[in-house]
Amino acid sequence: MGGVPRGWKFALPAGDAVKGRQVFADLECYKCHAIQGETLPQPGGDAKSVGPELTGMGSHHPGEYFAESILSPNAVILEGPGYTGPDGKSIMPSYADSLSVAQLVDLVAFLKSLTAGGHDHRPMSMEKTAGDYTVRLEYRADGHGGHGGHAGHTAPAGAAGHLMVFVRDRVTGEPVPYLPLTAAIRAAGKPAQTVKLSPMVGGQGFHYGVNVTVPEGPHTITLTIGPATMQVMATARGRYAKAVTVVFERSPGS
Repeated sequence: MGGVPRGWKFALPAGDAVKGRQVFADLECYKCHAIQGETLPQPGGDAKSVGPELTGMGSHHPGEYFAESILSPNAVILEGPGYTGPDGKSIMPSYADSLSVAQLVDLVAFLKSLTAGGHDHRPMSMEKTAGDYTVRLEYRADGHGGHGGHAGHTAPAGAAGHLMVFVRDRVTGEPVPYLPLTAAIRAAGKPAQTVKLSPMVGGQGFHYGVNVTVPEGPHTITLTIGPATMQVMATARGRYAKAVTVVFERSPGS
């Protein structure tokens, strides 16, 4: 195992959101990123130099996503005004040499605390464990699926977008390809939709995806993952052999 326990995964420790807010202010992050409800100066500059609004963004990304954007904004590039410069790289600078570990952890804690406000109307980005898998669902306004140093666009409910499902092995954390996967989308008073997701690669790596419109308001997305269609070695016999159903719900006000 090379000294790494099976299933080991690095995760940021919990930080202090209050101290993180001060780091956000000291770094003048507000010059590029607006946060509704926060008593911070408004972003300045033109549209080409202002990054995405961060209101409510803590509900839609894991802490490690924010950490990568802060330390290595060019790890994944999302093209478009406010994201990339003429050289095709992220306009956001790296803070890898500007922050202590404690400051980084606290800053991420502050960003994760931004769970209310102007983005509450957006659809879900959440993760569940079922059977042999860890399943994460996201719905985005475009097919880039990256952040380019900024939190990515997420499609508002009722708008056409790209449904992404990330399926990982529950033990190893590795992506599991070639699984038959369908999504049933249901909302009261509207026809149910059933769509098939295809394996694909985007800005966030391998995922199962499909272009589809998610209804406004409360709805459920039921994912059905079938038995693996690829050959499974004897050492993993019995795994990936059963169909798994995962239900993601968007309740009123969420």
